Amino acid sequence: MLLVPDRVLLPKGVVKDHAVLVKKGVFREIGPADELTARHSHLHPVRLEGHLLMPGFVDAHHHLTQSFGKAQAFGQPSEIFKTVWEPLEHALDEESAYLAAKLAALESLRGGFTTVADAGTRAPVDVKAVAKGAEEAGIRCVLSKVVSDGKGGKEHLERWDGHALIHPSLAIPVPEDATAKVLKATARMCEEAGAVFQTHVNEHLAAVERSLKSVGRRPLAYLHHVGALRPATLGAHATLLSPHEIKLLADTGAAISYNPVASAWKGNAVAQATTMAAWDVRFGTGTDGTRGDGFRMVDAAESAQRLTSGLATGDSVCGAGRLWIDHATSGSADAVGLKKKTGEIAVGKAADFLLVDLDVPELTPSWDLEWELVRLAGRDQLTAVVVAGRLRLWRGWPPHWDGPALVERAGEVGRAVVRRADIDRVEPTPGD
Repeated sequence: MLLVPDRVLLPKGVVKDHAVLVKKGVFREIGPADELTARHSHLHPVRLEGHLLMPGFVDAHHHLTQSFGKAQAFGQPSEIFKTVWEPLEHALDEESAYLAAKLAALESLRGGFTTVADAGTRAPVDVKAVAKGAEEAGIRCVLSKVVSDGKGGKEHLERWDGHALIHPSLAIPVPEDATAKVLKATARMCEEAGAVFQTHVNEHLAAVERSLKSVGRRPLAYLHHVGALRPATLGAHATLLSPHEIKLLADTGAAISYNPVASAWKGNAVAQATTMAAWDVRFGTGTDGTRGDGFRMVDAAESAQRLTSGLATGDSVCGAGRLWIDHATSGSADAVGLKKKTGEIAVGKAADFLLVDLDVPELTPSWDLEWELVRLAGRDQLTAVVVAGRLRLWRGWPPHWDGPALVERAGEVGRAVVRRADIDRVEPTPGD
């Protein structure tokens, strides 16, 4: 395909009058439109007037098998993984885990995500059910296997090695779930395999205090102490980091997933993303399965920093639009171990991209498109979502399989799963 959009979002910024050549799912050439069309005169250029071609969003932290219970988290106190998510996932079987994953993948595609990093399921099923759902939907997936017992990691990494869309990863949900020996061995195994080791760190005050009491160190500092804080490590949330722990991240090259919507819905704090950026800490942005909308995620990422630090310090910029777009695309790809594969419109990278309709009232007239994408754009402007050079979504729905039928089936199965799960919700009554 020789695509000629109105604008292209390149690593150096937004450019006009450029074209991209996609061949076998990869960007092969990018340059001035007149030069590429002349060089490839045998191809019919697809002109995309009024559209931006930009990298797909990369969700650096997701739980694909939790999609049936999103609303169960509303209004709940922190650490709901014990009262909501574990019971929900334990109630899944092969079919329902597959449906939950495919539903989550479809939602993510509809929100402009071309890659999601699944942090591992507690469902009593083979993770191939999750892989099947993601692959059938057509999304790129960093797929974790939980290996808190130290078993099965090598086999999982080998099982999915070289797969077109499924990229293996290992996970230990929280550091306290495994021994120091297993933590270190898992992080090292991932590093040697070119995969990522995923874990949740410093998300809630209760978790930090529990770690201090059990091992004498805060979670992230403990990972460093046992040798598990490495470039292959991806820590989710990290909302309660001390200055010392931020320095540990900068020194070790470990990455963080900044999940602003999760903080708003069920957190104790907001990760210090602008501080991490200043320290050159590697970080991406993630949804934590809250809502699969990339535009609302970057808006929340910027807004959360403004509300927690920008207003107090008079920082009217808060990173500017480009910082949040970068960390939601190339920064997230780096954090999940796919820096060489995706996250940018660049020669040699996978053709994972979005076509965004610019001829809308919200963006007219346009003055600073990167800021506007963060604050004004929405998923309703997505004309197309492409992963590995294949059209996966056209105007909100998959063109090659029955999305509405999946939604109907998942609704039936999802309600049954929630009914049989032993979910323990707090039900506050207004005025009490």
